Amino acid sequence: MPHPWPLFDLRIRTPRLELRAPTDDDLVALLDVARTGVHDPELMPFAFAWTDLRSPEFELSFLRFFWGTRASWAPAAWRLPLAVVHAGQPIGIQEVWATNFTTLRVVETGSWLGLRQQGQGLGTEMRAGVLHLAFEGLGATAALSGALDGNEASRRVSEKLGYEPNGEDMVAPRGSPLINHRYLLRRENWQRGLYPVSLEHLDACLSMFGLPERRP
Repeated sequence: MPHPWPLFDLRIRTPRLELRAPTDDDLVALLDVARTGVHDPELMPFAFAWTDLRSPEFELSFLRFFWGTRASWAPAAWRLPLAVVHAGQPIGIQEVWATNFTTLRVVETGSWLGLRQQGQGLGTEMRAGVLHLAFEGLGATAALSGALDGNEASRRVSEKLGYEPNGEDMVAPRGSPLINHRYLLRRENWQRGLYPVSLEHLDACLSMFGLPERRP
């Protein structure tokens, strides 16, 4: 039976990964991953330094964020964090979000991955999966991303997937300014065949993105 919140049925599958909207049980598992570390403590790859929070605020903030994306969902402004599942276990998050998507057709992405799963090409594969959702499933014309100074892994993923440099801005997650390198992937530069990707149960979700349902 279809879930009354259709996004819980949505699946993105790549050769090694499943991407899905996280259940509360998934969030507890992802909390454990995040506690074990998702980056070098000396570097901060996020514009908001959520990994610096101490318990119990770390856990409370983590859960509030994900619950908030559900509660605030609207076709005009949505944020979809997807649990990245490998060998049956959640190992990270791949996000995609947009504002005024039905007019602009532009999405933005962000992600994190447990330290033990890094260095295996999974970051590229999970971004490729969500780009397939954006371009093939939702009809996006462009995707944006960013990489703070020192976040070489994110920069390499963007370059491998065909993004182009798209300017810089400044952030200060730990109180000192850092350059955020912006990247842009146009639809015509999207490498559709880099990984085989399948989408499941997307049609039932289209109205949540402000898109017309597909006719059989």
